[in-house]
Order: sequence, then C-alpha cells, then structure tokens
Amino acid sequence: MAKRPVFQEISDPTAARPVQTTGMIDARPKGARRAIRLWLMVLFAMVLAMIVVGGATRLTGSGLSITEWAPVTGTIPPMNAADWQREFDAYRQIPQYQEVNRGMSLTDFQYIYWWEWSHRLLGRLVGLVWALGFLFFWATSRIPAGWTPRLLALGALGGLQGAIGWWMVSSGLTEGMVRVASYRLATHLGIAFVILGLITWYVLHLSRSEAELLRARRAGEGKLFSMSTGLMHLAFLQILLGALVAGIDAGRTYTGWPTMGGEWIPSAIWDPALGWRNLFENAALVQFVHRMTGYLLAIFGVVVWLRARRSPHPVTRGAFTVMIVALAAQIGLGIMNVIHASPLHLALTHQFGAVVLFAMILRARHHARYPHETSIRGVTR
Repeated sequence: MAKRPVFQEISDPTAARPVQTTGMIDARPKGARRAIRLWLMVLFAMVLAMIVVGGATRLTGSGLSITEWAPVTGTIPPMNAADWQREFDAYRQIPQYQEVNRGMSLTDFQYIYWWEWSHRLLGRLVGLVWALGFLFFWATSRIPAGWTPRLLALGALGGLQGAIGWWMVSSGLTEGMVRVASYRLATHLGIAFVILGLITWYVLHLSRSEAELLRARRAGEGKLFSMSTGLMHLAFLQILLGALVAGIDAGRTYTGWPTMGGEWIPSAIWDPALGWRNLFENAALVQFVHRMTGYLLAIFGVVVWLRARRSPHPVTRGAFTVMIVALAAQIGLGIMNVIHASPLHLALTHQFGAVVLFAMILRARHHARYPHETSIRGVTR
C-alpha cells in the first residue's frame, strides 16, 4: 500500500457534495408573511383613524345625527336639499335635538352629520379592506399554516363591532336619553382596542420567521412577560374607564388637578339616588376612578420598566424604555386635558396617545416573550 501525506485530501474533489437540508420548521411553506404583514399594518392605520374620528364624533355630540342603521344604502350621504331635510327631520324627532339642540340650523346639523357619516364610512372601508385582503390571500393559498383562523377572527370581530356600534347608537335614541349609554360606548371602544391589539401582535409575529420565533421563545423571560401582561390588562381597563369619562363628559366637570373641585375625594362621589348607576353616570366617581387607575398604571409601569432594565437583551430593554416614555407622555396629556376641560384637540391627542401606549406595551411584551438574540459583539440576530 502506497504511503499518503498526512494532510492529503481523501475525498474525490470531483464528487458531488450532499445538499444541505434545513429543519422541518424551515421546510414548511411560509406563505406571504411580508405581504400579510403590510396588509395588517394598513388595517392598523385605518382602525387607528376610526378610533380618532370616533372620539371626535363623541366630543362634538355627533353620534346621534344619523338615526338609522343602513349598512349598504347608508354609504351614500344626502345628495340634495330634499335628502338633507329628510335626515334633519328624523334627527329632530329624537330627545337629543328636543332637549339639547332645539333650534339647531340645517347647517349646524350638517356639521355633526358629517362626523358620524365619516366614522361609519371608515368602518365600512375597514371591513372592505379586510375582506378583499383575506379573500385574495386565501384564494391564492398565501396564508401561512395556522393563520387562517386568526385572520378570520379579525373579520368576525369587525362584524361584531359594527353591530355593537348600532347597539350603542340606539341607546341614545330612546326616551330620556340625550347621549349614548356610556357603558355601551366603553364596550364599543374596548372591542376596537381588542382588534387593534390583535393586529399589533400579529404584525410583530409576522416580522420574524417561525424558526426564529421558536428559538427566541426558549430565551423568553417569563417573569417579565407576565408583568407586562398585567400592565397590558391594566392599561386596557384604563382605556375603558376613559370611555366612561368621555361618555358622560366627566372630563369637563372637574377641571382641577391634583384635587377635584378643591377636594381630594369629591363630596359628590356617591349619589344614593343613582345606586349602582353611579359607576356609569356619576361624573365625580367616574373621573375619580379614572384618575386613581391612572396613578396605579404609572406606578406599575415604573415597576415593570425597572424589572426590564435587568434584561440581558438590549432590544428588550429598549422596548420597555420606549413604553415608559409613552406612558409618561400619556399621563401628561391626561393632566393637560383635565386642566383645560378637554378641548377637542387635546382630547383627540390623548386618545391617540392611548393607542400608541397600548401598542408600545404590546411591543415590549412581545420582546419579553420572544427576545432578539444578541451576540457577544452586540449584533442582534
């Protein structure tokens, strides 16, 4: 047998090398993750716009200007003088006109009508964009495995939201009511934030591959994730309380801070005649609870942020820092709203801030569950 040099290549250099294969997760069809993520981002922007326009509709007292629910024909606004007169006549039959806006001119009616019509139109457009996008991705088999039920759930929630919207409006058309029931308004806004939260979570999920998410979950920080989940729930509760405040104009009743009408605990905090309805109809109690929950949210937010500072993942720490900045800004906006009796521009900015804060909490929570791996050199993978 002939001797070979120690470092001589044994394999034939001309032989074909085996093809490197990936794991089962990487082998699965991915679907159009990037395209679906873009579609969801468009839906996020539209839902955000709908929340802001809905806030303006409430604050301008426009929500009852359209007295019927016509999902299809209601898309077309009044086109001539006769149409406008017919809508105005219908509005003049409800208690809000008779007790609050009696003597309103047709021009003034058109102002509030356009707010409500725009809000409803946005809702229809959100449904249309969802339906067209879902049908396209489903018909072309581009939805990733396991994502069809999630995307269908968004559409179902959107349909439910439309029904809840009319359930809310109908409460203000009954005898003795000059505005919608505040608890129905809170339900309506709550569903909007559920939809917004799901879209945010899905967008974050689709920004990374399944394999990367699986690896990242192994490095997830369970305690931080649980704390941020609690913070998310508390923020959601505060949003619902904010809707109750807006529903009865409680933000314009007590305009001092940090006291309420010169009192730390307002003397009108409980009206025996209202009973359990104090929770929804007593401006003193509703605003007091909203303020106290805001303080609690601030304290808990700082606690969660301090815990996040101990995270070994720089991206996670950064996400929670952005979250605490958003929380501080939202608290500042809330105080400014109280001091200035909730003018339209400040109130809408405060509502926009609630969306930003909620999204930033979800983003930080996602990073706690699926942290970005960082190498020794500080490069994120």
